[in-house]
Amino acid sequence: MLLPMTTMNISLPDGLKDYVDHQVAEAGYSSSSEYVRDLIRQDQIRNAERELTRLIADGIASGPSSEVTASYWAERRAKLGQ
Repeated sequence: MLLPMTTMNISLPDGLKDYVDHQVAEAGYSSSSEYVRDLIRQDQIRNAERELTRLIADGIASGPSSEVTASYWAERRAKLGQ
């Protein structure tokens, strides 16, 4: 399934443009746009991994855990009157 695309123009110094062209040729990307999209996706993954790590650390730092079982949820529902 093709997603709708929009255009974004960027300006690069010659050295960066040469680097992108080299990466496209060496890594087998079909275009500089594909290369930039891949870089953005990789950045999204890195940011999601950092956020997950932060959430896990927050959970660990929050204190002792309790086992969450079916009876745990049944008690919670009963307290809420469901």
